[in-house]
Amino acid sequence: MKSSQILQGKLQTEFKTVASMMEIYCRSHHDTSKGLCEACNDLLLYAEQRLDRCPYGQEKPTCNQCPIHCYKPEPKEQMRLVMRYSGPRMLLPHPILAIRHLLHERKPVPSKPSNMTNRKARMNK
Repeated sequence: MKSSQILQGKLQTEFKTVASMMEIYCRSHHDTSKGLCEACNDLLLYAEQRLDRCPYGQEKPTCNQCPIHCYKPEPKEQMRLVMRYSGPRMLLPHPILAIRHLLHERKPVPSKPSNMTNRKARMNK
């Protein structure tokens, strides 16, 4: 699993969860034994970019609950397929990430941030 160099805190954990789901999906659908195929790696890099630019920052809700849809339609559909397939299969290989994600889904969605800026802009304040 590739570790993100730009994400920190809760967003880093979110990235680890997405990367683990991508590995499960890619291994099963694209016959990769180690790592990700090019298409799945591109989708993972796109997800990392979206996490970095999330206006909620560290208070980001899970994507399926988020009122701001930041993914373009095609990657959104690809990620939906990955999560539907990998979600139920996460419990055995990654029990802590799976349980943490399920608990995170139960948290209430915070109100929309008034200042729609990315992480770098918020950190420079």
